[in-house]
Amino acid sequence: MTTPSVRARPDADAGTVGRDHLWERLCRVERRVRRVVAERRAADPEPDDPYRGQYLTPEAVERILDGPSAFLPASPDDRRPSPQPPPGSRVERLAADFGLVPLDVELLLIALAPDVDARFERLYGYLNDDLLRCRPTVGLALELCGLPVAGAGRFRLSPSAPLVAGGLLDVTDTERPLPSRALTVPDRVTAHLLGDDELDARLCGLVTVGRAAGEAAEGTACRVAAAAGTGGGLVHLLDRGGDAGRLAVDALVAAGRTPLVLDVAGLASGPVPAELPRALAAEARLRGGGIVLGPLEALEPERPERARLLRGLCAAATGIPLIAHGTRHWDPLWTAESPVTFTVAPPTPAQRTRRWRHALAAASPGPDMHEPPEDGSADALAEAVAGYRLDAEQTRKAAAVATRTAAAERRPVRTEDVRAAVRAQNGAGLARLARRVEPAVGWDDLVLPAPTRRQLGELALRARHRDQVLGQWRMRPGGGRGRGVAALFAGESGTGKTMSAEVVAAELGMELYVVDLSTVVDKYIGETEKNLERIFGEASEVNGVLLFDEADAIFGKRSQVKDAHDRHANMESAYLLQRVESFEGIAVLTTNLRADLDEAFTRRLDAIVDFPMPATEQRLALWDRCLGPEMPREDGLDLEFCARRFELSGGSIRACAVTAAYLAADTGRPLTMAQVMTAVLREYRKLGRLVLESEFGPWLGLDEERAEAGPS
Repeated sequence: MTTPSVRARPDADAGTVGRDHLWERLCRVERRVRRVVAERRAADPEPDDPYRGQYLTPEAVERILDGPSAFLPASPDDRRPSPQPPPGSRVERLAADFGLVPLDVELLLIALAPDVDARFERLYGYLNDDLLRCRPTVGLALELCGLPVAGAGRFRLSPSAPLVAGGLLDVTDTERPLPSRALTVPDRVTAHLLGDDELDARLCGLVTVGRAAGEAAEGTACRVAAAAGTGGGLVHLLDRGGDAGRLAVDALVAAGRTPLVLDVAGLASGPVPAELPRALAAEARLRGGGIVLGPLEALEPERPERARLLRGLCAAATGIPLIAHGTRHWDPLWTAESPVTFTVAPPTPAQRTRRWRHALAAASPGPDMHEPPEDGSADALAEAVAGYRLDAEQTRKAAAVATRTAAAERRPVRTEDVRAAVRAQNGAGLARLARRVEPAVGWDDLVLPAPTRRQLGELALRARHRDQVLGQWRMRPGGGRGRGVAALFAGESGTGKTMSAEVVAAELGMELYVVDLSTVVDKYIGETEKNLERIFGEASEVNGVLLFDEADAIFGKRSQVKDAHDRHANMESAYLLQRVESFEGIAVLTTNLRADLDEAFTRRLDAIVDFPMPATEQRLALWDRCLGPEMPREDGLDLEFCARRFELSGGSIRACAVTAAYLAADTGRPLTMAQVMTAVLREYRKLGRLVLESEFGPWLGLDEERAEAGPS
């Protein structure tokens, strides 16, 4: 494979020679201006008229009629050709990159002169016979070049000519005839010729200069660079879970180009400046750079105004490497030219580990602060980051946060530092659609049967190693299926389904996002599907676990179609079946009514975890766990009796423990058995259960006794 050619950049000596050449060329412009001024003064009968340029006398009209013809060339100042710019100078590169002929360079320097030397403003005002018009006009510029206004030289200043189309020269006063229109040079072009490489002020806030990742370019980056250097330079990176934006920047760096990254999200949030395509293309040519555009889905190119922007940008950047990226396929109708397309696969665990190592080393404030997490091995680092889906920029930010957290305590980076930093990279988009929960429980807080705990552990393993199994080992079937993990937690209310989802999220170092059904279900046809699409789309972009509590409300069975409502309900279920299959994230569905779920959903689930009612030993552990070690207890408190006699779920036991704690707090004494039994009685009545003497025995009348006694 041929390595793309690298553009030579000028060194300090070449820059000095280039500036000397620029001064020499501007001196030639000054000599021409002096000659024309002398000719005008020699033919002017009243050179010292203080009102010159403000009125027109009959004598002045006669002089205009007797003046030189616009169809004949003016007397040349110097018939010797202008010196050629030295190799590597900014003038030479400007002419090469913009396709300028020598006349274009002369016209550009004439228009540039007032931006370098203020004397030219007064001189041009004199020659324009209007002291308020201090810029050279088209006619004056051609006269200074020794060309007739009606000659072919005027076409070098047309809208399609390299000077104007490339953004090097602006022709203003368009309401005037062409010879009277003023020529101005944008500040960015002037600054570039004088040696300044600051970004164009018109692009600030929308464009950033990309930086190399600090790693050697891989084969894909070199192939993308080679494709961007051919034809019109348009390349499309189809992102399939990889880091297409990073690849685009690396490809331009590998080609010796400066990456100019367009902020598509910022561009789509407000009105698009009309001069953006031309200004961006000019900046890319001035820097010898390329343009990175993406993600395309954020630009919404299907909208007519966005399609015009994309088409205009591609037209202005013809010959400039323009690399677009996104998850959407390229529509040939968007632009006149079709791009070369590359598919960007997700990074392998080894690539992700190398990226983290480099990011942590780059962010380290000292030699001892970038050790891999915990035991310092590469395996520990890979284990800590295996389940996270971050691009290079998010990895860099997370590594910086983790390193600063560790540096504040003067210790190496730990796994919890990395996980907390990753969670900080999650956007707020999903938090607006679901309730965000920071996991605060772990495996020790769960009281579950051994088979259930084992299944939860296997679910965490699926989430952690899905890239290796489904990606590297190619265990994913076709049909556009995603790399997501979907599980169903089925069981009675209060058996620990939601808490288990929180524990799985904590095990993976992620946040839990609980979907609020009130924000999803809509009475209008099609709106529920749109809400779910937004949730699934946002969930695929964050490192989190998506929880659909009471999932049978939206994942119910399809029914026989009897009316339009049945047809719509079945369409909604069909959409969900497809969306769950193509999901790229981690989703947990909980239900109390497993039989109400459509069987097609069951086939698409990776795991189904049953949560049975706790046995006696588990209920005893739950009573002890829920009451906690801080609450004082009376010596006669018999939790074994409560566990053996009352078949309650974990949620009900927690409710009883809280009620009993309030009763104990009201007395100011340790918790008693009577207060616990009173709480159990109230929970039974709340659940609608029968209160039997065979279960409660002598404690049956406690609640009535407290009611008769009144508040203490």
